Amino acid sequence: MINNSKIWIVSDVDGTLMDHFYDLTPAKETITWLQRLGIPVILCTSKTKSEVKIIRDDLNLKDPYIVENGGAIYGEYSDGKEWKIILGKSYKILEKILNNLSDNINFKLRPLNTLSDDEATNLTGLQGDSLNLMRDRHWSMPFLNPPDTFDEDLKRLCEIYDVDIFRGNRMSHLLSKNSNKGIAIKTLLNKNKNLNVQIIGLGDSPNDLPLLMNSNYKIIISGIKGPNQLLLNQLKGNEFCISKKPHGYGWKEEVYKLVTKLLNK
Repeated sequence: MINNSKIWIVSDVDGTLMDHFYDLTPAKETITWLQRLGIPVILCTSKTKSEVKIIRDDLNLKDPYIVENGGAIYGEYSDGKEWKIILGKSYKILEKILNNLSDNINFKLRPLNTLSDDEATNLTGLQGDSLNLMRDRHWSMPFLNPPDTFDEDLKRLCEIYDVDIFRGNRMSHLLSKNSNKGIAIKTLLNKNKNLNVQIIGLGDSPNDLPLLMNSNYKIIISGIKGPNQLLLNQLKGNEFCISKKPHGYGWKEEVYKLVTKLLNK
């Protein structure tokens, strides 16, 4: 389906396709409609492969998917066998780099995987097996958001270590400079040689900026308290729209409206 479609939906998951209580219900009907139209829904998320597998099964998605903020792309051949493209540095390498960053700024940057179960649950809302799936990381290093006062120092150090830090609503993500959501989208386009596709990109936080900047149509999905102001500032000078409704309800409304418009051109 992905090779033949003139439209791709490339969507963040947390806070975009679903709310922070992990409810996918609002978007399901629209995804079924998109599947009937032959339009792929490509998940592009900070989540792990293990987490995305469950979501894809729930939504009956067969399209390729981007995990760990662009650290890797996975998909299946027509015979069901898996293919993958690895873009990121390994978790072990990123762990060493994060420790070096901590030493340089004299502040302990706490990786998500070092939090206790209670701390991780309070941060993410996940429990039990869901926590283990979230911790099954290979190509990215999420960590607790540090104070803003370290931003300039971390930016300088990231250049030295050839990494980037993307700040999300609930945590930051350490990635190789060769891996982010935008690079992953470009890689997937090149793999499929689909140069005429129109990409509808949807996200809700600053770590979605590379996704949105590599989309023809940029849609910011609002939260309960409205859109993320930092993301709005980062997108100044670009054309984008903001959902009126939050999370999956906004996703459903904006996708249906824009796809219908494009199909009727």
